[in-house]
Amino acid sequence: MSNRQARKMLRQMASGEPVQVVTARASMKKIARLAFIAQQFGYEYADVRQGGGAQGNGFTMLIVPDPSPQARARAEQSRARYPDAVDGGALPELVPGEVELLKARISFDLATRYTEKQLVVILVAGFSTLAVCLGLQLGADTTAAVVAGITWAVLMALVPVGLVVNRRYRAKYAALLQAAGFTPVTERSGRLRYVPREGQLPGHGNPFAGGA
Repeated sequence: MSNRQARKMLRQMASGEPVQVVTARASMKKIARLAFIAQQFGYEYADVRQGGGAQGNGFTMLIVPDPSPQARARAEQSRARYPDAVDGGALPELVPGEVELLKARISFDLATRYTEKQLVVILVAGFSTLAVCLGLQLGADTTAAVVAGITWAVLMALVPVGLVVNRRYRAKYAALLQAAGFTPVTERSGRLRYVPREGQLPGHGNPFAGGA
């Protein structure tokens, strides 16, 4: 996690409004660490989606103000303990267990962002584009068309593999969250999420629905 990025996030949080944290080529652990820092100052992780950074190869995480009394008390303590966090002072120390749970939530949310039908469409479209681009690079003769066709067929065979991997990915993090006492909640769209025990979806529903 970049301390510079954490401080930029804290400055944005001063508005008291929902904040979109854009990270380029960040790992799930780095995003989880940023979410942890945000929690120490009165915000909570709401959702994540792919796409961010100059090349669009990163992630965009949404954090929103947490109105709970516990969050307000934690924020007051953090501001008293780390008064210069925004201006280069010390940041709250990371708690590995809490960061890992945030990582599990973020990873699960990414894996369930699309239904299996939507995921199939995305994979087929992406693989088809890749095969066409390969054919264009090889030329316009029969050999190029054959190579592109074979490549397309091989890539299509990987679509079921991608679905299986996604299911196992979701199951792994769902088990971790359930063991930690998180509660499954279904959005109006049918998407499954996990929230802290007796909690609700941050942002009430689909936080990104009205955003970018």
